[in-house]
Amino acid sequence: MIIRRIFAFLIDVVIATLFSIIPIPFVSGLIAFLYMLLRDGLTDQGSIGKRMLNLQVLTMAGQRLNYEESIRRNIIFAIPAIFHVIPLIGWILALLLSLIIYVVELLAMNNSPRGQRNGDRLAGTVVLDAPHYYN
Repeated sequence: MIIRRIFAFLIDVVIATLFSIIPIPFVSGLIAFLYMLLRDGLTDQGSIGKRMLNLQVLTMAGQRLNYEESIRRNIIFAIPAIFHVIPLIGWILALLLSLIIYVVELLAMNNSPRGQRNGDRLAGTVVLDAPHYYN
């Protein structure tokens, strides 16, 4: 499941990056920041990437995330998006900071018995395979 989580996350990063190339720097950075922050509260399964890869993020009580939990879970990934408002150097800083965050969170997820990264522990969430519904 870790590989699918990585690919789901990469899908979300691509979406945020597409928002960040809007030609109005402040607006583009703000939209990318908000997407990364609120992404797991957007659908019943979580982010668009999770939905595409049939994953689901839930609270430890088995409930769908609200926006507050999504913020706590994703604040660490949203912070680099703020740097996109600074032309060129901001993109470089965002990339470097993002790489550090990704490695730390991946190590935390890999070393957790429940596959939780630091953001999951902070928000009290877990990522699971989404249930399959058949008609």
